[in-house]
Amino acid sequence: MSISPRPSPDILALGPSKRLPAKTALFHAGDEATRFYFIESGAVRVFKTDEQGRELDVARLEDGDFLGEAVAFHQGRYPFSAETARDSVIRTFDRAEIWRSVERSPAAACFFIGLLARKCILLSGRVESLGLKTVRQRLAEYLVRRCAGCPGVIDLPVTKGELARLLGTVAETLSRSLKQMQEDGLIEVRGRAIKIRDCLRLKAEIEPD
Repeated sequence: MSISPRPSPDILALGPSKRLPAKTALFHAGDEATRFYFIESGAVRVFKTDEQGRELDVARLEDGDFLGEAVAFHQGRYPFSAETARDSVIRTFDRAEIWRSVERSPAAACFFIGLLARKCILLSGRVESLGLKTVRQRLAEYLVRRCAGCPGVIDLPVTKGELARLLGTVAETLSRSLKQMQEDGLIEVRGRAIKIRDCLRLKAEIEPD
């Protein structure tokens, strides 16, 4: 679920849109951030590569998400790499063109200020979650955000190993949390499909009394 404001047709017109196949690189860590992106449909995998060449997932972004806007406005370099996780439609915004639009249009300026403010809130919440919440609470939060209704079934868009990295833990710890939640009657795990059995109790896991 995206927290980004939905861009108006005028904002969308500032950048071209293109359909890209899965595993198309958008940028690599260290590249100059001259562009940022909007995911019209599909998904983008954000990751870093460690000294041993292992790819470590940072985030997975989906329909309605922006990517790289904070780095581009800061005129820095991307601290991570990004590639399409499946066939996607991606809109690309050029930093210089966006700055010109901000100077010309108060509406454009308000939109991008709001976009950056929401990104700050998202990152602040993520830091708080990693620092103060248990793996079980972070898992419950992830499931609640993706549950359209109750009872409902969530088809995980990532493997359990990838989900563990996104939640800031390891696969073994995630598996134990899933198993315990299932034994507690909150969920039912069927491979990559997770059925939510008790929404109220699951939500209570996030902010316990």
